[in-house]
Amino acid sequence: MNNKEAYLRRDIIVEPLFNQWHAWPYLIPPATAAMYITNSHLRIMQSFVSAPQIHVAALKNPAMLGGPFLNYDPAKVDDIKKLVDKTTKEHAPMLEFAEAVKTLSEILATEAKGHSLESLYQKAPDVLKGYVELVYDLNNNPSIRFIEGLLYKSKYYNPASQSVSLSRLNGDGRPFVFSTPRIDCVASLNLRLPFDHPGLDELFKMKYTPQRLGYLCELLNLPEEHENRFYSFFTDEPPETRTPYHTDEARIRYLGHACILIETKDVSILCDPIVSYQNEGGISRYTYADLPESIDYALITHCHQDHVVFETLLQLRHKIKNVIVPRSAGGNLLDPSLKLILQAIGFANVREINEMETIEVANGFIMGVPFLGEHADLDIKTKMAYLIKIKGNSLLLVADSNNLESRLYEHLHELTGDIDILFIGMECEGAPMSWLYGPLLTKPLSRKDDQSRRFDGSTCQRGIAMVDILRPKEAYVYAMGQEPWCAFLTSIQYHDDSRPIVESNQFVESCRARGLVAERLYGQKEFVLPPK
Repeated sequence: MNNKEAYLRRDIIVEPLFNQWHAWPYLIPPATAAMYITNSHLRIMQSFVSAPQIHVAALKNPAMLGGPFLNYDPAKVDDIKKLVDKTTKEHAPMLEFAEAVKTLSEILATEAKGHSLESLYQKAPDVLKGYVELVYDLNNNPSIRFIEGLLYKSKYYNPASQSVSLSRLNGDGRPFVFSTPRIDCVASLNLRLPFDHPGLDELFKMKYTPQRLGYLCELLNLPEEHENRFYSFFTDEPPETRTPYHTDEARIRYLGHACILIETKDVSILCDPIVSYQNEGGISRYTYADLPESIDYALITHCHQDHVVFETLLQLRHKIKNVIVPRSAGGNLLDPSLKLILQAIGFANVREINEMETIEVANGFIMGVPFLGEHADLDIKTKMAYLIKIKGNSLLLVADSNNLESRLYEHLHELTGDIDILFIGMECEGAPMSWLYGPLLTKPLSRKDDQSRRFDGSTCQRGIAMVDILRPKEAYVYAMGQEPWCAFLTSIQYHDDSRPIVESNQFVESCRARGLVAERLYGQKEFVLPPK
């Protein structure tokens, strides 16, 4: 056994994978995972095998970087074909499940006309029987409710498909991850462990506390032939010591995208965690080394892949005491339970919060605030803005909320009064609905409808309407995905004439004209708020 003690290097990328694809929340619940394997992963790979040159040509256009194109050259066709065969064989039950969902949806569409659904249970495909409930809404529109908790206990939830890939960071320019599976290469090491494996917590603690490498190899069940490569990810050099925050003032740090850290001497709150690795050659940023020793509350605003970032969450799991998530409706294919997702990947203390529900914290509270828009008009409940009151200061983090109805904020203002700081997302173009949810559809959506229903945040006009109602002293545009360490999740490449840049510039100017402190955040920012 290697008894040498070492630290995990601060520039090691930790990529969670599901069947060799970058893992994100909808690849955990069995029902949604089945749909993405069938209608996204296999289709993209089969397209590449049939015509790799189309994928190569498409990705030469920067506007296509977030599209369904594999980022490999034609030499990888045989590797992708092997993964297609492996997926088809190992995930045959998932493919059958996805086909059954489509069949049952067609049965409901043609036969459920308002009369009792009782007889249709017998017509449901056998693989779904006992895992679904057939229901109407008040307008007699039929749908399927999946019994999520039971599906996690079935053969359709297979943690053996999960793994974690380790590699060295080579600058911030990582390629977009959601359209290309990972093919094993000598530069990376794939730990074939489920996400809830306790050994991962011990691994990530080694960023701060040294541990014996031999002990860790045993804990992670690492094959002997991989040990030398594994050892290359460690260093004798201890990290810089972070000074704990012990003052009476509240400190707010912006870590990039929608990630905000709020600290007092008594409590720490981290919203939408996405944290940069250490990269000496990039722009200034906060990294994992700048986080507190423990995080009392991690807040999640909504279940999109740039706000629920497994890559960050798994590395912080040992630090996080409580995760606060929006309450889902339960059983909706489009809106799986985020609480169950996080519990499945090893988080023990996950609490759902309702709109206008309050959680008391030291010297303040966290309140769930309604979140409109940015979900393509779909009935998705798992979204929440947060009003945080700390040491007498009030901060409203609305993430990607789109101010579709200003009366909402008038009602809110009647309850809260003026707020101190507003954080607002203004990615006001957004992708069409099918970009994210297309694999979950059981019948096609017209291009016209798809293009009209987008994942868009507020424009300048809608943002200013919110400002005029809530009357903050400071307003900051965030959640724009501009930071270079976020591009692998968002594929966003803004230019000066990009609509979100133009609109957010106008918003900042309009706020300043009203006497507010205003800025579009980028990279890092620190605020210190005295107690009131």
